Amino acid sequence: MSRHSGFFHHVYFWLREGGGAEDARALADGCRKHLSDIPGVQSITVATPAGTPRAVVDNTYAVALLMEFADQAAHDGYQEHPDHLKFIDECKHLWSRVQIYDAVPDGA
Repeated sequence: MSRHSGFFHHVYFWLREGGGAEDARALADGCRKHLSDIPGVQSITVATPAGTPRAVVDNTYAVALLMEFADQAAHDGYQEHPDHLKFIDECKHLWSRVQIYDAVPDGA
């Protein structure tokens, strides 16, 4: 198993009322278009719920954005980057809720 250093930024989006597959696709495309080339982003994955049938799994979101940075400083720079701000400005009408989980490896 590989060991990671760094900073993980996982963002989950729920679509606005009436949003469907077209909005989910537009949101996913916006993530890739605006966020992939920001300095400090080591990896980016845009995903959808796996539909895992377990009571402890939340499958209610529409789009997941899974990102890895070298460290928190890289993440903090990303937050203020013009491309990130442009993504928010151009895509915020697509979502009604955003939930973010930031994490760092425990060193185990």
